[in-house]
Amino acid sequence: MEKSVVAAVAKMGHVDTFYCLRLNRLIRDVHLHRFFSTVSRLGDGVLWYSLMALFPLFMGAQGFVITALMILMAAWGVYLYKQIKKRSMRPRPFVSHSCIRQGARTLDQFSFPSGHTMHAVAFTILLTYAVPVLGIVLLPFAVLTGLARVVLGLHYPSDVFMGAVLGAFNAILLLGLFSAFLQ
Repeated sequence: MEKSVVAAVAKMGHVDTFYCLRLNRLIRDVHLHRFFSTVSRLGDGVLWYSLMALFPLFMGAQGFVITALMILMAAWGVYLYKQIKKRSMRPRPFVSHSCIRQGARTLDQFSFPSGHTMHAVAFTILLTYAVPVLGIVLLPFAVLTGLARVVLGLHYPSDVFMGAVLGAFNAILLLGLFSAFLQ
């Protein structure tokens, strides 16, 4: 690799670690730790599974379509991020840096990309497209999910960024293929 590319990658790693360290300090406050742990737990699937169950109840046939699209998006997303994680094998911040505290349990071993963020962004785009008023709640939740993953020492900011990019890509792809069913 060219020296400037190596230097840029090294600098990015330092910036990633720096912000991870800074944000991880927030969990020293028990209330912030509890708040971000709750956000992260909801992002484990609790919120999304609840919405999948509620859409058909409140929206009938249209709700079934939304739920089916969420399931399809989730399945593809899990496959995609597991394939990437298996290849990247990036250790989680709390594993690589003893000064970063693990603030919540992990669902798998590796850090890159953030599956929580990927799903939060993908579902937020899909659901805001289908039911625009949900964006008022889901957009801040998606941002907090990504932030929580860094605060809790589970991901670097670049993991969250790439999770968001993958989530947006997945949602745009799915909506491009199936948006006619949401009309």
